[in-house]
Amino acid sequence: MESVEVNTKSYASLLQSLKTQITQARIRAHLSVNKEMISLYWNIGNQILERQKEEGWGSKVIENISKDLRAEFPEMKGLSAQNLKYMRKFAETYTKNEISQQAVDQIPWGHNVKIFYDIESQEARFWYIQKTIENGWSRNVLNMQIKTNLYARDGKSINNFSSTLPASQSDLAKEIIKDPYNLEFLDIQGKFHERELEEKLIDHIRKFLLELGQGFAFIGNQYHLTLDDEDYYLDMLMYHVKLKCYVVIELKTGKFKPEYAGKMNFYLNLIDKQIKDKSDNPTIGLILCEDKKNITVEYAIEGINKPMGVSQFKLTEKLPDNLKEFLPSPEEITKIK
Repeated sequence: MESVEVNTKSYASLLQSLKTQITQARIRAHLSVNKEMISLYWNIGNQILERQKEEGWGSKVIENISKDLRAEFPEMKGLSAQNLKYMRKFAETYTKNEISQQAVDQIPWGHNVKIFYDIESQEARFWYIQKTIENGWSRNVLNMQIKTNLYARDGKSINNFSSTLPASQSDLAKEIIKDPYNLEFLDIQGKFHERELEEKLIDHIRKFLLELGQGFAFIGNQYHLTLDDEDYYLDMLMYHVKLKCYVVIELKTGKFKPEYAGKMNFYLNLIDKQIKDKSDNPTIGLILCEDKKNITVEYAIEGINKPMGVSQFKLTEKLPDNLKEFLPSPEEITKIK
């Protein structure tokens, strides 16, 4: 049989198709196994819970159950007394129907434990489950998002998206902008300048992108544009894959000032006229400042026809005022030997 020269494009297309099918099949297989395990854990937890209520058994019985089950299934992991207690808590937290209806069985067991143990609100639990699925969060990332209370911060910026963007894009834009942004990872103490903040963010760009959320791609900092022989430099320029638009980020120390909105409007015009492609959606602006008065921000962005949001950022956790009196003064600290 004569050999036929392989068409490179056809071969690449076939190979990509096969890779996609294999990947999807592996994902389905993994989800199937995970669903079975999650269902098993709920059933175990529910039976322990019901028997304890009926018989009045104490927590000691869980250690005995663990010992006997591990003796019967020595190769099976997840039968420790602690994990059985997690299963009982799991059954207390969700009904059988909620497990499938709220996609609880689509995330790993370790993620589930973190969510139902650390979060009190059922609504917040379901929110973190959905975000884990959408963003593919590892357990460490999930832990960080819970620790920084992403649920309370997500979509909370003051913005004019409703009046400047189509409804579908406006809703997504609102969802991706947080308030405040947690920049504690920069470890900046005392007074600092905007350029120092920018340089620190560049040094920790991976952590900053994680804080911004899924879909952001870094284009550059001090992004240079010219108009009428004048030079302009944007603090940071991003591109958002889902929104299909550029995002200009301006960093401001101190309180928000109304003139910041006018300057951002100018920058958005520059990007839309000089950089944006016809296939791109309108550029969005995000002003990050240390502090802001909501009414002032609302007045500043009202009437502006370019989409922009204003959010705060925080660098360190502030100690509550009622605890400050218990700390030694700087003078007292210097006396300690």
